[in-house]
Amino acid sequence: MTQDIVMLLFSLAFILLSCILFTNSVEWFGKKLNLSQGVVGSILAAVGTALPETIIPIIAILFYGGREASQIATGAILGAPFMLSTLGFLITGAAVIIYSLFGKRKLKMNANKKVFQRDLTYFIIIYTIAIFASVFNQFNEIRISAVILVLLAYAFYVKRTFSDDQQLDENIGTLYFSKFLGVKTNLLWTTSQLILSLLGIIFGAHLFVGYVKDLSHMMGISPLILSIVITPIATELPEKLNSIVWVGQKKDTLALGNITGAMVFQSSIPVTVGILFTPWNITGIAFLSAMLALTSAILNLMWINMRKSVNPFMLMVGGVLYGIFLITVLS
Repeated sequence: MTQDIVMLLFSLAFILLSCILFTNSVEWFGKKLNLSQGVVGSILAAVGTALPETIIPIIAILFYGGREASQIATGAILGAPFMLSTLGFLITGAAVIIYSLFGKRKLKMNANKKVFQRDLTYFIIIYTIAIFASVFNQFNEIRISAVILVLLAYAFYVKRTFSDDQQLDENIGTLYFSKFLGVKTNLLWTTSQLILSLLGIIFGAHLFVGYVKDLSHMMGISPLILSIVITPIATELPEKLNSIVWVGQKKDTLALGNITGAMVFQSSIPVTVGILFTPWNITGIAFLSAMLALTSAILNLMWINMRKSVNPFMLMVGGVLYGIFLITVLS
């Protein structure tokens, strides 16, 4: 038990170090290619750090099969957007407040409102289609139609994100490879650091999941609850830690886009795998997690539409929704 806890903390530290490398390299990658903040945060960072939790349901379906594997896959697919829209928002909002208390930044967030609105809108539309498909999962025509709609919506989302014209902040610091290895800050070394940091995130996340599973099995947790609660907490750590790093640097568009972009991706690509290759029967705890994820997104979208700003305290409402879920699971 003690060894598992020590290794758990080690894997967490490894993920954090990899995330620091990743945020630094992905900003330089965006700068070298003249990409906007929206593309770097909502596409590159979001998809890159979403890889660990995307791989888990695919491996469960393709290599294991059976009812338990379907439960793990469905739970992981639904758990990812749930954790991002609740704990992800909570931690980001809390980080803003804590940094402001220590005088490291202002409490008011400088996030691009259009990016936040766009991401939340697409997430709500795509995720609603996915839940609708589960209600009529006995009809293959509806399943196929839902998959086509989801993939088309994500394609339009990517296209719209690339049309975003807000440029990256010039103050992005020195590329770490250049700083410590003395190499030139060119596209080759930027890409090398980006790939290395991504591999580090994936490796650290899988280490973390393994030790979390060991501990959870000792406590006797079912596969569905494990996949909805434990696995996404572990695999969503990259998004959360990246966002904390960016919030500390006052780069709120990147911090939020990293989470909301991952929400859109997780409700699109992994969901299509779930609709096509699992029973996709979303009921009980799974359905509750989906509804709470949508509730968090809708509340924040309503707030920004009314107040024209992103509020850290509103983001922290996600923690209340997560608490409702935990109370339901424990009861």
